[in-house]
Amino acid sequence: MAKPINVHSHLVESELSSTEVFQGRLLRLRSDTVALPDGGQAAREYVVHPGAVMVVPLLMDELGAVRVVLERQFRYPLRQVMIEFPAGKLDPGESCFQCAQRELREETGYRARSWARAGVLHPLIAYSTEFIDIWFARGLESGQSQLDPGEALDVFTATPDELIDWCRSGTVTDGKTLTAALWLQNVLSGRWKLDWSKPV
Repeated sequence: MAKPINVHSHLVESELSSTEVFQGRLLRLRSDTVALPDGGQAAREYVVHPGAVMVVPLLMDELGAVRVVLERQFRYPLRQVMIEFPAGKLDPGESCFQCAQRELREETGYRARSWARAGVLHPLIAYSTEFIDIWFARGLESGQSQLDPGEALDVFTATPDELIDWCRSGTVTDGKTLTAALWLQNVLSGRWKLDWSKPV
């Protein structure tokens, strides 16, 4: 059987050498030399990230109206308080689903009876390996949050329309939350379906 032809092979860069420039507690910085498709060479600097998850928690009242659980958190690189969905990095050996459950519980105190994986987001494709797995959670039961030492955030709820208005106005500029708002719009409209299941 003939091997499938990679129609994008004319775009691929190949690693010639790789050097670790910096290693921190969370991130590593690498500097690579690559062979370009046209035969030349170039330098590529990028951040190696362990990966993360984001959770879109849905609260429903007795009439079926939906509210989303959000957070306000100070992000030091921007020196700014940001509105975001709950999210966090993967711990070593942890699956994305386990991380989603843990982050929801630790940051908001909520546990969910039903979960659906929406997809994956690559937020910084030019200079980072980071991916963010997107999860929806519903059937929420409130509890006590378990923030990490030194972690400070406010948990609050909003309607989907409020969230969309904040995205439009620039009140929300966090890339992962903007992506989640797109998913939320399409899920609530019925255009995008989710496969809901109970935690295992």
